[in-house]
Amino acid sequence: MSNASIQLELTPAVQYLLRIGDSALILAQRLGEWTGRAPILEEDIAMANIALDLIGQSRALLTLAGSLQSPALDEDQLAFLRVERDYFNVTMAELPRGDFAFSVLRNAMLSTWFKLLWARLAEESVHDELRAIAAKALKEARYHQQHSADWVVRLGDGSEESHRRMQVALDALWRYASELFDTDAADVAAAEAGWGPRWSELREAWMLEMSAMLQEATLPVPADSKFQSDGKRGRHSEHMGFMLADLQYLQRAFPGGAW
Repeated sequence: MSNASIQLELTPAVQYLLRIGDSALILAQRLGEWTGRAPILEEDIAMANIALDLIGQSRALLTLAGSLQSPALDEDQLAFLRVERDYFNVTMAELPRGDFAFSVLRNAMLSTWFKLLWARLAEESVHDELRAIAAKALKEARYHQQHSADWVVRLGDGSEESHRRMQVALDALWRYASELFDTDAADVAAAEAGWGPRWSELREAWMLEMSAMLQEATLPVPADSKFQSDGKRGRHSEHMGFMLADLQYLQRAFPGGAW
């Protein structure tokens, strides 16, 4: 396998799949940074397990997206050999790891979104393979949400210091949430072709679940922000390039390397 960057044939269906698969892949990469660093051993293992689940979900979607390319691309080519602008993850997933409060709140926000999206895909997608991927991923996302929500409540309604840290994390992350429900032409085209729902259709259910979680954690729901991140369109934060340098190093240095 060459280490040259691949070129994508970017149809709405491919972009729809990559937006979900890349969000899982990049969040997994960030969670992997907690391995050996989590505050307790059990959580160290839990973070790694959640990351592995997300990688599995990403592999399935990248394989499906790769099958729609001509010639077909495999999951490793899509995971490791794209340039930055050809990754379509939501920006929230690529933000630096932060402290434990930041990571568990990001997990809670994104796992709630993933859970709602997988549920809709499992029920509504006209694509048999995508429905099967979503049905399996939905079970994992329910666990991820419950696990992270437990920590959000424990820390938010915990000590003065843990509450302060959760509030700082919430203030930093909330403005990136609007991207989770942003709908554009690619999203509409994929939805009209029956691949899955427009992301905007998930907003009401997500707000209800997050509001209940934050209320239990004694954290106020922030006001909507006018800030709009654009990672799903390939326009990333300054942090993405550094992350890709780590993610892609092995395949770029040793093309086709295998264990």
